Amino acid sequence: MTTVDREVQRRHRVLTVLVGGLLLGVVDLLLQRTLPYPWANLANSSAVWAVGAFGIGSWLRADWRRSAFAGIVLLLVAVEAYYLAAVVLMNDSARNLWSPTTMAWLFFGVLAGALFGGAGGLSRHRKPWLRAIAVAMPGAVLLAEAATLFNRSAQPGRGSHYRTDSLQTAVIEVILGVALILLVARTNRVRLQAIAAATVLAVLGFAAYTVAGFGG
Repeated sequence: MTTVDREVQRRHRVLTVLVGGLLLGVVDLLLQRTLPYPWANLANSSAVWAVGAFGIGSWLRADWRRSAFAGIVLLLVAVEAYYLAAVVLMNDSARNLWSPTTMAWLFFGVLAGALFGGAGGLSRHRKPWLRAIAVAMPGAVLLAEAATLFNRSAQPGRGSHYRTDSLQTAVIEVILGVALILLVARTNRVRLQAIAAATVLAVLGFAAYTVAGFGG
């Protein structure tokens, strides 16, 4: 590959990450506003965004550091694109672009982008145990969020519609989580290893959701 070819490839990758983040943020807002529940919950799922970071890291076919950076950029662009779309389409205040809530989501975007983007980069690693953990990550985060929704729906004071929507969303996420593991893993052995790893990671993820304030 010539120097020119490498530069073209690099620009293509950068453009793909930026456009991917823009689409993730804008489409998320539109789907959240137009889809019926429980699908609207799924559209606005933080776990789905994390899966997006994994996807871009895996697509990049680079080392885990560049994949992690790509995941971070994807989610940072997505967060701002989401709030910018709300300003343009819903007449929200432009201050939302730098509000404390937005800053919190940008912070979570850096963490999730690095973790899941890096995992995407490691999903083809030569070491089997590392590859299995990386492959388990997108499914595990969906399982963790599903557990969080189950927990929330069981808390007193929640309305019947909220409980129904949350439980339906949780069931969908469990199905998607298992399906992702089976799809991303290339062999039955890796699938079994990834499912085992995802079980442990989902417990850790549930704890992380709770500590971050999403469990209540």
